[in-house]
Amino acid sequence: MDARRNVIEIAPNGVGPLLRRWRESRHLSQLGLALEAEVSARHISFVETGRATPSREMLLTLSNVLDVPLRERNVLLQAAGYAPIYRETRLDDPRMAQVRTALDLILKQHEPRSAIAFDRHWNLVMVNGAFVQLITLALGHPIPDLEPMTILDPQKFNLLKMLFAPEGIRRLIVNWEPLAKALLNEAYQSASWARDETMQRLIAEVLAYPGVPTRWREPDLEAPQALMLPFEMKVGDTIARFFSTITTLGKPQDVTLQELHIESFYPADAVTESLTLPPA
Repeated sequence: MDARRNVIEIAPNGVGPLLRRWRESRHLSQLGLALEAEVSARHISFVETGRATPSREMLLTLSNVLDVPLRERNVLLQAAGYAPIYRETRLDDPRMAQVRTALDLILKQHEPRSAIAFDRHWNLVMVNGAFVQLITLALGHPIPDLEPMTILDPQKFNLLKMLFAPEGIRRLIVNWEPLAKALLNEAYQSASWARDETMQRLIAEVLAYPGVPTRWREPDLEAPQALMLPFEMKVGDTIARFFSTITTLGKPQDVTLQELHIESFYPADAVTESLTLPPA
């Protein structure tokens, strides 16, 4: 998908309020931002209040300093009257052949341990064989169309839905409540910052599932986060315990690539390690 085809909601007050939100989220004063961007604090003030329109180059400089995601940089550019410059390319596009090869290599290298790749809405885009085997073993049956090492239909497998749906893996997760609550808070943060209607609909859908606490309808974004939240799942008569790491691609220039996450699972104890080792 070309960047100019992206559907982006532009704030009615222009680029100034958007820029101020990003500056405040990074806990920078106007002077602090000005010093890092090597411009005057007066100019930053004028841009934020709408008294001056920044050049495209200035917006990109400020975006770099504030570490604004590529999708939101396009929003800033359009709010200031410029065309977006970062494209969003589907993973099955021929131009993504090298990316698919790299993704395939990363996931295969992690076997016999589980690894998955997902997008910004927690849609699975690729999984390795170990993940499929683990989920099949835990559920007692395979999940239709969950094929390892292929680009998956993003509409079919959503991690939040899989975690919240009562008929899915939720019934197997021993520490479901803290795990689900932590991921829900991440979804709330993403939806609020990016004005993401898709994420908002996803949150509403998972909150409507039976057994989801009604108190979760109010975001709890100030709650302290655990240093590490393990993933504990029933596999037959065993409790498998995992911790995971999230990998992102360095210095991407495509929205899809920046929003791609690779999660690798590691056994947290010897019992779980025995489940992930290949048969002798």
